[in-house]
Amino acid sequence: MSILEVLMIVCFGVAWPINLYNSFKSKSTKGKNLLFMSFIVLAYVFGILNKLFVSVDAAVYFYILNEAMVLADYILYFVNRHREIQNGICKNYYNVYR
Repeated sequence: MSILEVLMIVCFGVAWPINLYNSFKSKSTKGKNLLFMSFIVLAYVFGILNKLFVSVDAAVYFYILNEAMVLADYILYFVNRHREIQNGICKNYYNVYR
C-alpha cells in the first residue's frame, strides 16, 4: 500500500459520508446518476478483488467501508425516488418529468 493509495482512500472516505448526508437531508434524487453510482460500485468491487487476490493488505478494509457507503447511497437513491414518485415529481425510478 502506497501513501498515494492511502490518500485516495481517505479522500473518498471523507467524501462519501458528506454525499450520504446531503442525499438524506435533501430527500431528493436531483443531481444523482444511477449509472454513475453503478460504475463506482463496480470499481470498488474490482479494487477489493485486487486487494484480496493480488496484494493483500489492510487497505482492503477501507475499500469495503467505502463500498458500503456507496451502496448505502445507492439504496437511499431508491428510497428518495420512491418518495418523489408518491409526490408526483417523477413517474418511475429512472425518468424525471419535472
